[in-house]
Amino acid sequence: MDLFSNFPLWSSLIAIFFAQFIKIPLSFVATKKIDGSLFFSTGGMPSSHSAAVTSLATAIGLAEGLKSPIFALSAIFAIIVMFDAKGVRRHAGEQATVLNRLVEDFQRAVKEAKLWTTNEEDEKQVKLKELLGHKPIEVFFGALTGIAVAFVTYYVWP
Repeated sequence: MDLFSNFPLWSSLIAIFFAQFIKIPLSFVATKKIDGSLFFSTGGMPSSHSAAVTSLATAIGLAEGLKSPIFALSAIFAIIVMFDAKGVRRHAGEQATVLNRLVEDFQRAVKEAKLWTTNEEDEKQVKLKELLGHKPIEVFFGALTGIAVAFVTYYVWP
């Protein structure tokens, strides 16, 4: 039953859940469309990766103290994850956008050249996922979300 009393673990899980859930109403405000699939998607505002790791580091800091080696480990882990979320993963998403555009342009050229009009072939094409990483602002608000969740959880945790 120690698992159920692990405050840092539960704080992080709550932060992930909250960050994923809040993407739906935030997207609705921007697009006026409800998209439940955002709950299970990567990328977007706020970053659930950032929320999770900052919530973990904050919860460990609250539980173990800021001088503890485990806090130092979790803080460095959080920095690396957030750097990756806004860096490598974001660039991979941008490359997916370019590749998808190239595939679409190539398909259009083939259709025009051969007057190819079958829909079945179009349906076989798989698009790469483009929303992989995060903009710096999404990482920032994900981090704030995680810190806030850790503090709220800390004060209501039994």
